[in-house]
Amino acid sequence: MSRFWSQVVRDLTPYVPGEQPKIANLIKLNTNENPYPPSPKALAAIQAELGDDAARLRLYPDPNADLLKQAVARRYGATPDQVFVGNGSDEVLAHAFQALLKHDAPILFPDISYSFYPVYCGLYGVDYRTVPLADDFSIDPADYCPSGGLPSGRGQPNGGIIFPNPNAPTGRLLALDAIADIARANPDSVVVVDEAYIDFGGTTAIPLTRRFDNVLVVHTLSKSRSLAGLRVGYAIGHPALIEALERVKNSFNSYPLDRLAIVGAVAAIEDDDWFAACCGKVVTTRDALTADLASLGFEVLPSAANFIFARHPQRDAAELAKALRERSIIVRHFKLPRIEQFLRITVGTDVECQALVAELRAILA
Repeated sequence: MSRFWSQVVRDLTPYVPGEQPKIANLIKLNTNENPYPPSPKALAAIQAELGDDAARLRLYPDPNADLLKQAVARRYGATPDQVFVGNGSDEVLAHAFQALLKHDAPILFPDISYSFYPVYCGLYGVDYRTVPLADDFSIDPADYCPSGGLPSGRGQPNGGIIFPNPNAPTGRLLALDAIADIARANPDSVVVVDEAYIDFGGTTAIPLTRRFDNVLVVHTLSKSRSLAGLRVGYAIGHPALIEALERVKNSFNSYPLDRLAIVGAVAAIEDDDWFAACCGKVVTTRDALTADLASLGFEVLPSAANFIFARHPQRDAAELAKALRERSIIVRHFKLPRIEQFLRITVGTDVECQALVAELRAILA
């Protein structure tokens, strides 16, 4: 701590990103990266951007990233003024907290959820209340709906609502009808649906943005498009919501996406065949890994993401994570109430997941 720190910095508890260790022959199943490479068309587009005239890198990129906005709009049947792009979905979410979720009333999000949400609240001075997940770790929409908005509603007036779908780290999916109920019951609050993992087993809420002017859907190219290293995210919503995000972005960083990120992202979004094939392989491996862990006695939550959330009734999760690490396999363990006995395991390749199961079998034995 330094005497030069502001009070905001003194009070912050920063987000802790997934570990990126430098261990030889590591099986890395802790940060939900896609085990397969990005679209060859994305790589070719990046190379072409460099090859044609690399000197253009001395020039700023398009501050509006119009090519990318147009590609996203075409993909989802939207218009470019309904699309916002940023340096990864984390930046998009950060701007949403400041532009759309900072009001007099507290915002709501699950008690077990993406751990960046309370960090953003601390950074931007946003009041919040966490809503406990059900005993099966699912989100109950009634908890977010005031009694006047839904017959079974027991929620509270709020300054906004945000949740991942599928939720992280649980992987559980909330049905589209339930999201619509939440949006309908909270007409004066923005409902942010963080869909980082939606492509691995859910239906996107983007169509709801055409029915509700208070729904903002956030996506990333880090997971299903295998571009975590490129840092590209976007949001789709009513033009008024997008304008608010643009106002914050242009008061913070007018050039969040570089030239290579823009062209690579456009090509990745347009390559549906590669996208579908990669997602399909991840889903198939996820189902096999779930069955293998269940055969070892693990309880595995239903997952619609590219990871699974599992616990063993007779073995401590921290000890299992430590034993796996000693065997050059890393998974994510959260030392948090209610989930301290769970491991979050990224779905890797078939070979990686088979190695994980083999080592767990040996550890349990």
